[in-house]
Amino acid sequence: MSFDFDATVVGAGAVGLACGRALAKRGLAVLVLEKEPHIGQGVSSRNSEVIHGGLYYPTGSLKARFCVEGRRALYAFLDSHKVDHRKCGKLVVATDETEVERIEAIFVQATANGVEGLEHLTGAQARALEPGLNAHAAILSPESGVFDSHGYMLALEGEIGEAGGSVVVSTPFERAEPLPGGGFTIIAGGEGGATLTTRLLVTAPGLGAQAVAARIEGYPADRIPAGHFGKGVYFRLTGKAPFERLIYPPPIPGALGTHYRKDLGGQAVFGPDLAYVETEDYSVDAAKAAEFEGYIRRFWPGLPAGALTRDYAGIRPKLHGPGEPQPDFQLHGRDVHGLDGLVALFGIESPGLTSSLAIGEAVSEMLAHD
Repeated sequence: MSFDFDATVVGAGAVGLACGRALAKRGLAVLVLEKEPHIGQGVSSRNSEVIHGGLYYPTGSLKARFCVEGRRALYAFLDSHKVDHRKCGKLVVATDETEVERIEAIFVQATANGVEGLEHLTGAQARALEPGLNAHAAILSPESGVFDSHGYMLALEGEIGEAGGSVVVSTPFERAEPLPGGGFTIIAGGEGGATLTTRLLVTAPGLGAQAVAARIEGYPADRIPAGHFGKGVYFRLTGKAPFERLIYPPPIPGALGTHYRKDLGGQAVFGPDLAYVETEDYSVDAAKAAEFEGYIRRFWPGLPAGALTRDYAGIRPKLHGPGEPQPDFQLHGRDVHGLDGLVALFGIESPGLTSSLAIGEAVSEMLAHD
């Protein structure tokens, strides 16, 4: 039978757009559906805009592989599309002797993951690079950086359009039903919305991953992983940015923890922390500034009192709750849910932005023979 589209992607964040681009590059007629009025309004617009080196993730995991592959591809993409970015490098800092063993474990992990250019630094060497830093020892990751994530997503959208595909906003996914001979019927657009057919379907809606999967007829409910909202807030510094490089203390349980970046506008931003919430609440409690000050002074003792102002919050689509081990990305194909022509993505949090091009290529490969 003929279809309206070869492939439909649910979600026009960085990962959904990267999936759409990869499928369009194969010559497929692609449609990307987005419920918000603009692309990249969810997880993709509320993060640190950091290009991760790939240091922390278990060797052989999707996170480790996609982060390193995605980061290499991302720099090339940003260069070729003239998207603003800065390969500033990152210092993972042990602020005292008790943290040295933890950062050494990160060095070993990163080396196993194939991260390039890593260096051990003494405290004196780290302070020579970044005066004012409290460092007993540090690891330098020169491949880490920051970039304009929205400019990146606009470039992805542009490539989809150039290939003849479409990105349609203000069009929520309602439900999908498998067709007897393969493919899907999709209802989208809310009240009075459209019905369309597609041969292939990719779901990449970030925080809505579980809800979208549940609205696909025949998707086994017991194969939809439980989701959790991990909220993190950011504070901005009033005054001159103290460091040129990214500064990361050792990770906290379940996340990388509150770190420092100098954004592309030259301002210093700290965050995110991690708190589990039940709803999409993006408020930032100004009272948290005191907690942030105490944490930041571990690596920047010179932080002036009262210099932090609340900035923004993001929510990450986590697959683990408080105290649980952090799981890998999940890309569900036919072997998981039993439906031909469908890939559903779950738990695409950090380093999902850095990994997005690699995730898109992997999804495209999974569907290449469907």
